[in-house]
Amino acid sequence: MLTTILIILVVVIAAVLVYAATRPNDFVVTRSASIKAPAEAIFPLIDDFRRWPEWSPFEKLDPNMKRTLSGAESGKGAAYAWEGNSKAGKGRMEIVNSVPSSQVALKLDFEKPFRANNTVDFSLSPAGEGTTVTWAMRGARPFIAKLMGLFMNFDTLIGKDFEAGLGNLKRLAER
Repeated sequence: MLTTILIILVVVIAAVLVYAATRPNDFVVTRSASIKAPAEAIFPLIDDFRRWPEWSPFEKLDPNMKRTLSGAESGKGAAYAWEGNSKAGKGRMEIVNSVPSSQVALKLDFEKPFRANNTVDFSLSPAGEGTTVTWAMRGARPFIAKLMGLFMNFDTLIGKDFEAGLGNLKRLAER
């Protein structure tokens, strides 16, 4: 009886591991919002890390978070490093491309609570009397992330933060 249970358990674990290995090697999380403001009013809020505390939900994860700005004041070459509690973690991001009123691309490197190297894109497109802002993050999905993804939805976890940030950006830009 015990042998049968152990065999079934090993088969189930092996099946979960094999299934996890078949999951995609990359991920993308994307959210968009329509904002009743011109791209020229929204763009500076994204392109300047000094403005991020006004709208980014990640800024509120740790009120005592240590922040370091370096490089350019805004646009390409501007960098932002942070170190905070277990929720905020530790990492660095740098603007690698900035097209006025159209796009901001970031290189995002996490050190804690896990190592990851991702890219983030903000794109702004005219839409009627306003602007559609799209926030996307892309990166590699190592095996452990594939395995965790079987039990929790990464798109939902990160997506809710993107939705909150875009909502904050909307309120700020539409004032």
